[in-house]
Amino acid sequence: MYLGEVCTAAGERWELQLKGAGPTPFSRQADGRKVLRSSIREFLCSEAMFHLGIPTTRAGACVTSQSTVVRDVFYDGNPKYEKCTVVLRIASTFLRFGSFEIFKPADEHTGREGPSVGRNDIRVQMLDYVIGTFYPEIQAAHTEDRVQRNAAFFREVTRRTARMVAEWQCVGFCHGVLNTDNMSIVGLTIDYGPFGFLDRYDPDHVCNASDNAGRYTYSKQPEVCKWNLQKLLEALEPELPRELGEAILAEEFDSEFRRHYLQKMRRKLGLVRTELDDDGVLVAKLLETMHLTGADFTNTFYVLSSFPVGPEALGLPEFLAALTAQCASLEELKLAFRPQMDPRQLSMMLMLAQSNPQLFALIGTRANVTKELERVEQQSRLEQLSPAELLSKNQGHWADWLQQYRARLEKDREGVSDEEAWQAERMRVMHANNPKYVLRNYIAQNAIEAAENGDFSEVRRVLELLETPYHRAEEAARVPEATEPEGASGADSGGHSYSSKPPLWAAELCVT
Repeated sequence: MYLGEVCTAAGERWELQLKGAGPTPFSRQADGRKVLRSSIREFLCSEAMFHLGIPTTRAGACVTSQSTVVRDVFYDGNPKYEKCTVVLRIASTFLRFGSFEIFKPADEHTGREGPSVGRNDIRVQMLDYVIGTFYPEIQAAHTEDRVQRNAAFFREVTRRTARMVAEWQCVGFCHGVLNTDNMSIVGLTIDYGPFGFLDRYDPDHVCNASDNAGRYTYSKQPEVCKWNLQKLLEALEPELPRELGEAILAEEFDSEFRRHYLQKMRRKLGLVRTELDDDGVLVAKLLETMHLTGADFTNTFYVLSSFPVGPEALGLPEFLAALTAQCASLEELKLAFRPQMDPRQLSMMLMLAQSNPQLFALIGTRANVTKELERVEQQSRLEQLSPAELLSKNQGHWADWLQQYRARLEKDREGVSDEEAWQAERMRVMHANNPKYVLRNYIAQNAIEAAENGDFSEVRRVLELLETPYHRAEEAARVPEATEPEGASGADSGGHSYSSKPPLWAAELCVT
């Protein structure tokens, strides 16, 4: 429910929007209500992303009541009553890629079409509004040529989207529902639904329980964002000729993503002076090692900030022990790699692949079967390992990568006249780019359960924690610890105790 805009003296423009306030004239069959559980998740995560430095919509307030609606939380046929809640969302605009799909012509398979198909006059008005309001520099630079103006607009949207998803990948954020309606036209993270942050690094992690096909896995997010941009450029035709839009997308997205991703990863690894062509290989090897050892994504980067540098560096065994402590246990790995298919189903699929490959290809399960075979193979390997053997293998994997990392740091240090200044800058950059805190699922769930019982103090405490996610200056001299929070266990362990620093932004949690 759109309330209006606030224009500040500094020239900023903020749209105010209520989510969960009930049905509107444009509602479909549902009741338009939001519940406490999902509202707290959106409230906390949008603020967490802002303080991580990632473009996002904001949460201004979260208001709940005693009114209830029925929701099936796990879609398993067990609905329950939940408290109605409203979130006040704030952003420069809530226009999305999907906003332009109201002009979509009839689908050749379904016959469905957009409500404003054929109304190019509205498309022109929307483009004039979006570019003139949110991209005024582009409007000013192309007053005489609308096609070039629209091309410059699409180029900038492409770049912003590439940088945004690169930021997600660098903090282990998974959106969960990356359709065109959840893509901001100004490059913001928008619509927090079944999101999640990686615990154990898994490129195939799916945070949305209903995403059975794995369309929105962590590793596929850049690819899906690019696909959504393709849909946007199609929706802008004829104001942006499709050939021109596709050329811009091909030219800009992959290169901008790689550039921003590598730039961010270099900072996360403390490479502050030099950029080498094979830095991407070093990062890929790091992620491969994290995957092989089941390492915690956030904590691994955080622990790396204490890596002893120098050929005669002391404390390497202690550091290696701290690093391997972030790796999954044997039981956790067995659980993570457990087969997903019934063995009989897998056997039938393999027989079909051999006897009728054309039918097998039509079914579209080749990728699923391949992944299932990988799980079976990995499970077999794990069954033959003892915990001590797993620890030894993990230490070997990490020792190999750390040797490459140390060599790369030595190249970064070459020619430095003031080694202490270089080391201080390395630590400062790493602490500013590797968060100590992210909104892990168990942290959010603990806060939600307390709030559902009428205690909102945990939500406020988590909010304060998330407002200072990075290493604080007063801690710079201390070696980071990866302590397990009280009540956390299993794959969700490895967080840190909460801080009590006052909030930096006036987000409010209200009860009425």
